[in-house]
Amino acid sequence: MAAINYQPDDDFRTHIATVDGEGKRIWLYPKKPSGRLYRARKWISYGLLALLFAGPWLRIHELPVLMLNLPARKFIIFGQIFWPQDFFILLVGALAFVLFIILFTIVYGRLFCGWVCPQTIFLEMVFRRIEYWLEGDGPQQKALDRADWTWNKIWRKTSKHTLFLLLSFLIANTFLAYIVGSDELVKIITDPPAAHLGGLASMVVFTGVFYAVFARFREQVCTIACPYGRLQGVLLDKDSLVVAYDYKRGEPREKLRKNQVRLAGDCIDCHQCVQVCPTGIDIRNGAQQLECTNCTACVDACNHIMEMVNLPLGLIRHASVNDIAQGTRFRLTGRMKALSGALVAVLLGLTFLLVSRSNVEATVLRTPGQLFQKTAHGTITNLYNISVINKTNHPYPITLKMLEPAGGTIALVGNDGLKLPAQGITEGVFFAELPKSALHTTNQKIRIGVFSGGQLITETKTKFLGPVQ
Repeated sequence: MAAINYQPDDDFRTHIATVDGEGKRIWLYPKKPSGRLYRARKWISYGLLALLFAGPWLRIHELPVLMLNLPARKFIIFGQIFWPQDFFILLVGALAFVLFIILFTIVYGRLFCGWVCPQTIFLEMVFRRIEYWLEGDGPQQKALDRADWTWNKIWRKTSKHTLFLLLSFLIANTFLAYIVGSDELVKIITDPPAAHLGGLASMVVFTGVFYAVFARFREQVCTIACPYGRLQGVLLDKDSLVVAYDYKRGEPREKLRKNQVRLAGDCIDCHQCVQVCPTGIDIRNGAQQLECTNCTACVDACNHIMEMVNLPLGLIRHASVNDIAQGTRFRLTGRMKALSGALVAVLLGLTFLLVSRSNVEATVLRTPGQLFQKTAHGTITNLYNISVINKTNHPYPITLKMLEPAGGTIALVGNDGLKLPAQGITEGVFFAELPKSALHTTNQKIRIGVFSGGQLITETKTKFLGPVQ
């Protein structure tokens, strides 16, 4: 092993592959990948795309599967409505998601980026495939860009960018539906533009952003803009599974020549792994490169060459740095076990919060500036404001009763009663009345129940102000 002279490009970590020495963009023309892993990526991508576009229209209990309405501070996740009062549950859920991403990255590297990330799926499985269809493979695209503006170039470029705009418009509408809901999106589309200027403006802005990202910015999102890509340097270690080049087996590199006894390594320096890379790197320079999204295009390309020259597969494969350097097998490290334990604990806490969560939540506050009042028959009254929020898709007629202490009554201000709309909030004002004998302190705790159809649906506690005993 000591005879192996592995000397990767010493300069590759000082700059990204898509920027030259003068700071100008290097436009990439990756060759169309093919192979077993690419076919698997396509099926996974098409399944995820189907879920993404169908998501706003799918319903659970007549509610969207997912809607994240930030302006209205209303979130629907798997048919369950979450309001600002459920912020703590959403915070714990977000913490569980972050821990999962950290753990997944530590174990599997940037597999999420190459196989599941919407940016990669749209770029590689939709927009680039349109380019391959209209303009040919990578070298043909490069030749077309350098060619003069003939009719052949004009119709191909026009068709491509027209399809890009239409797809960007479709994607923008889909993401907008996840924010405002599919019903509101239909209104924005079908109503006169003047009735939904804000929604129309959002649609135009989203369309422009997606077109700019997929038509021009492209892989720069992964290498420059995405914070997750930057975090991999902190999260990954030498035991993380990444797309890696087996330099012990591949070095020294040497071109394959006919009728020559081969004394070098298995890498025949064909550069196919570089030509298919969507971020323009040379995986042979080393594992855990900033730009590498673990898309495995280089794995397929290398395996195809190995088959052609009758050499074993796996010169480029999923492996850890220690797997390559020491020949060890994958193992769970202490950090992986600790994060797994933390994730399980957070998930248990999240499960408890979801199970114990009430579908109706009430908040009762004493009306500001109002003191207690004595009635003619010797009781004490306090004036309160109540706000009841409905987290379901069903309306409730509600009544209020004092549960503790015994003998207390509640009288609503107004005779209309309270009606709790579906996915809505109702507010009211009421008097709470207690006999003087039920007061033991100047700030007596009372418990108020909210009933619908004679059934207790939620309860809340507050303070009752009384005279000094």
